Amino acid sequence: MISTHILDTCKGSPAADISVKLQRKSGADWKDISVGVTNSDGRFVFDCDKTVGTYQIIFEIEDYLIKSGQPFFFLNTPVVFKIEDTQRKYHVPLLLNPFGYSTYRGS
Repeated sequence: MISTHILDTCKGSPAADISVKLQRKSGADWKDISVGVTNSDGRFVFDCDKTVGTYQIIFEIEDYLIKSGQPFFFLNTPVVFKIEDTQRKYHVPLLLNPFGYSTYRGS
């Protein structure tokens, strides 16, 4: 299972209705694996098989930040990671604000 959770740290609440795309590296290219939109709790679980490899989640945050009406700096944001152990869960959260973001491997 690969999942994500986006928290808007400026508002102190989940970031709903953000498009997310999971891709796996294939040679020099990226292959789309699963796409979706975060729910009201800012969460999304990707529908995919786990295969060893390099992945990225593209967080399409630009529209969300435009709707906030506040100035912002970052646009759609890829987070690249690797999967080596196909037996575990992978949770890749994004902590978001208009002028920064951070992420980590969750559980």
